[in-house]
Amino acid sequence: MEWYLILALIGAGFLAGFINTLAGSGSLITLPMLMFLGLPANVANGTNRIAILLQNVVGVGSFKQQKVLNTKMGFWLAIPAVIGSLVGAQIAIELNEEIMERTIAVLLLVMFFLILYKPQRWIKGQAGYVEAKPTIFQFVIFFLIGIYGGFIQAGVGLFLLAGLVLSAGVNVVRANAMKLLIVLIYSPFAIAIFAMNDQINWQYGLILAVGNMIGAFIASRFAVSWGAKYVRYILLGVILLSSLKLFGVFDYVF
Repeated sequence: MEWYLILALIGAGFLAGFINTLAGSGSLITLPMLMFLGLPANVANGTNRIAILLQNVVGVGSFKQQKVLNTKMGFWLAIPAVIGSLVGAQIAIELNEEIMERTIAVLLLVMFFLILYKPQRWIKGQAGYVEAKPTIFQFVIFFLIGIYGGFIQAGVGLFLLAGLVLSAGVNVVRANAMKLLIVLIYSPFAIAIFAMNDQINWQYGLILAVGNMIGAFIASRFAVSWGAKYVRYILLGVILLSSLKLFGVFDYVF
């Protein structure tokens, strides 16, 4: 691969890692980049998981070092997400994703207005969430999110954040840390399914991962130092842009 393409891939990974760690939907940058480099959509989807996995190793480590990660609750909620990701990854092997993208775009807009309507819930969270045990409802929610995450990575972080804030009462900074842990746990299972079906380009995935890891490290430091209030603003911007992207608005602009 030419040096300038390597730099472009690392640059895209950096932006994606930064956005993924503070909000989500960074894969809306990396998936088109991988396809631009010649990978089929399904191979790009599988290849992107390598960068996501390594990005979250860095992000989780950084958040844990800064003492904002509730590991116990993250592991509990990862269980249904792992099961769901196996289902979603199997679906992703053959299914066309266009209809799902439109559906996700609508859900993202709903989430955008939910964040505007009750901002304090995202900033302060709810007292007692650390001691609370996951409920059956939360298991169902994270199973469904896992299916989507296994199907296509783009946007799953936003739904994990919504699930953690709205159903578990975590503020958005701590939710970001827990989100990375959940994705880190289920990613190897999804990667295994893509790998068994020869839908991963390991060279591209590892190069992309370099950028993702750098972006994740820097973003995790910003998230804690800025606090939940400013991370919420970033989250709103990412959700709006992601929804417009999935609706195809930018296809008519550029």
